[in-house]
Amino acid sequence: MKFFSKFRSGFVRLFLGAAYCMPLGSSIAIAQSPTNIFDPAATPARSIFDLSMLVLAVTLAIFLIVSGLLLYALIRFRHRPEDAQHEPPQIYGSNQIELSWTVIPVLIVVMLFLTTARVILGTQAIPKPKDALNVTVIAHQFWWEYRYPKLGIVTANELHIPVSSSADANPTYLNMSSADVDHSFWVPRLAGKTDVIPNRVNTMWIDPKVPGLYLGQCAQYCGMQHAKMLIRVYVQSPADFAAWVNQQKQPARQDFAADPEAAEGQAVFMHSACINCHAIAGTAATGRFGPDLTHMASRDTLCSGAIENTPQNLRQWIDDPNSLKPGSLMPAMHLNNHDLDAVTAYLTQLR
Repeated sequence: MKFFSKFRSGFVRLFLGAAYCMPLGSSIAIAQSPTNIFDPAATPARSIFDLSMLVLAVTLAIFLIVSGLLLYALIRFRHRPEDAQHEPPQIYGSNQIELSWTVIPVLIVVMLFLTTARVILGTQAIPKPKDALNVTVIAHQFWWEYRYPKLGIVTANELHIPVSSSADANPTYLNMSSADVDHSFWVPRLAGKTDVIPNRVNTMWIDPKVPGLYLGQCAQYCGMQHAKMLIRVYVQSPADFAAWVNQQKQPARQDFAADPEAAEGQAVFMHSACINCHAIAGTAATGRFGPDLTHMASRDTLCSGAIENTPQNLRQWIDDPNSLKPGSLMPAMHLNNHDLDAVTAYLTQLR
């Protein structure tokens, strides 16, 4: 009995401490999270958030009512000394209670079903504007390929889109498919999770209202490096997006007369197996198995957002990809130090 009392009092103290500490800790964690589902920045995410709050309110009301009734029953019908003298009254069913606990849950489920259907139709069945930006998203193990058909741009891992305001609605439509296994595209602050699977095209749209960087990741286990298949969405002002488009449309740099090391690196790159997997516009490199490297140096990250794009990280990535991303499908190139430095110098000039 002493052990039970100590355990119960310890549990009560733990519960009360958690009750006081969790709201503060949770609010701090939510405020700092770059994938905060409670801070929607686009219409689809806002619709999902509103629906979630409605479901939370309904379930909270059910919890409070049921808990209140249970607490009332525990207190009202608790055991008393006089109960041993006679048997309490026996009640065999109640049509009113049985009707209530049948009809009320059915009405709640129907209400939630209709509300959910409205959100689904509001995010998937709306007409597509003529001036919407179209992006083809192709998932690979373990990186993302982005193609802008109307703009003639191919890039990887970092999606750039224009901001969409209430006065100037400019949504972006993503047509997504997979080149290998099942993946899932999820940027919590912009929209819900959408599966990206082979031999099928799934479409989602986003209309971010505030410029900035929005983070997400593949939400469907797709292999060893699933956790490092990250998503970076850059929402830019119209002017900044136009500048980015203009930069991406430029051909890859070819003149390295002023940089002999980069020129040598270009020659090494073009005479190695790199060109079988990677493409660089205007060169003999036309591979499609790996990311397009035409403007690789303009990206902030490497390895699908796993590491910062610096010359040191790039050199290590070329030398031994598995040291940075175990399970990566890119093979180690086994270049000597001189060629490795030269190739790194060449790729860092591709802006």
